[in-house]
Amino acid sequence: MKTLSLKLDENIFEETEEILKEKNIARNRYINQAIEFYNRFQKRKKMSAEFAKASKLVADSSMEIISEFDALIEEDEAI
Repeated sequence: MKTLSLKLDENIFEETEEILKEKNIARNRYINQAIEFYNRFQKRKKMSAEFAKASKLVADSSMEIISEFDALIEEDEAI
């Protein structure tokens, strides 16, 4: 475990304290869970951007292949 000094905005701190009382959970556990959740969110966001980029590359090459097939069909019909 790593020790961390953390400064929170007053309203975030107060809201967190209310939730901690309701849930009966330790502040440290709650902050760890929140950061873990946010890390997963960021990883998924990054992965989504990478998939979008890869999808664009595949779409471009698919259109190129379709154009080549169309050209072959047109050549065959001309014969």
